[in-house]
Amino acid sequence: MAHDLHFDAYVSFTLAVLLLFVGKACTRRFELLRRYSIPEPVIGGLVCIAIVSALYLAFGLKIDFQLGVRDVLLLYFFAAIGLGSDVRTLRQGGRPLLILVVLATGFMVLQNLAGMAVASGFGLDRRAGLLTGSVSLTGGVGTTLAWAPHFVQLGIANAETIGLASNMAGLISACAIGGPIAAYLMRRHRLKSSEEAELEVGVRYEDVEHTRLDYNSVLLAMLWLNVALILGRGISGAIALTGLRLPDFVGALIAGIVLRNVSAQFTKQKGQLWHWDRMRAGVALISDICLGVFLTMALMGLQLWQMHGVAVFVLTAVSLQIVMAILFALFVVYVFMGRDYEAAVISAGFGGIALGSTATAIANMSAVTREHGAAPRAFIVVPLVCGFFIDLVNALVIGLMAG
Repeated sequence: MAHDLHFDAYVSFTLAVLLLFVGKACTRRFELLRRYSIPEPVIGGLVCIAIVSALYLAFGLKIDFQLGVRDVLLLYFFAAIGLGSDVRTLRQGGRPLLILVVLATGFMVLQNLAGMAVASGFGLDRRAGLLTGSVSLTGGVGTTLAWAPHFVQLGIANAETIGLASNMAGLISACAIGGPIAAYLMRRHRLKSSEEAELEVGVRYEDVEHTRLDYNSVLLAMLWLNVALILGRGISGAIALTGLRLPDFVGALIAGIVLRNVSAQFTKQKGQLWHWDRMRAGVALISDICLGVFLTMALMGLQLWQMHGVAVFVLTAVSLQIVMAILFALFVVYVFMGRDYEAAVISAGFGGIALGSTATAIANMSAVTREHGAAPRAFIVVPLVCGFFIDLVNALVIGLMAG
């Protein structure tokens, strides 16, 4: 007989922080994890998944975490990415951004064709394969839940189960493949980062013990991050009036970009309320913490028993998608994005674009840059592609292929 155990928001958040410490401790201890840039939150999240799944299998105990705070953490993270975006880097991102949109669109079509082929092989409606393609993998949970009723109307009664199970398998996989992709590219092509740029998220592993923060650095960061969130709410509301449905973090990202570049123009760099050089470390710290706890909580929320009844089909389809994503990142994304260190970091992030979520993509890239050095353009191009264009293009692709 199954029993349910619910953890409230405070307990869930505290457990997420504890699990992140577990991940950081493992990363410090095992050089192999750093070499392949496995994100620290992934390790802690997988520990939680293993424990929760074992309790369910052994005792029928279903553990449920209240994870509403993770959405707020995501907003803070993207506001920080925006604040760290210099207009000069934005100018450089135009052409790569367009190229990555085209590549991601092409891969979504390939994803769906592969999923439909696997569905046919299992004797299912071919359109069920879309649920193991761009609906759940590129689109994520939100897209899955939005499209599930449409597929039910098409006669696929367990559409939501297939979609959520695929998203779960894809999210875990996306966390694991990004770092090894970058490590392979860097080793094969002998790539190195520029030593001049500061990291967009966190600090490099060798600098952890030497990074100094002061009171004003953190306080200024908190001030401007909150201003960005307030402004971001207004931007998101204005976007919604146009009929577009974009994730809330898009508004926070745009607000951060605007504040960074407008304030730098009209405020003295040594002013009391705006001093980017002074608050840079505080912004990097807060963004690193928010991303780490967010991704840990995202993995904590995965419930493997949701795959019951569709596991073989889903795992077969997603396994094919993983192989496709790795090959596409190595031999297409890396080549068309410039064959340099930035291209390798973007290729690592592509695992998140293709299989997981925007946060997963950024986590993969930040794990790489903490080990090897900054990639400023990558941290502009990938969030903009994920935030602005992917959901819009994906809706068109799904609509055309679902019929």
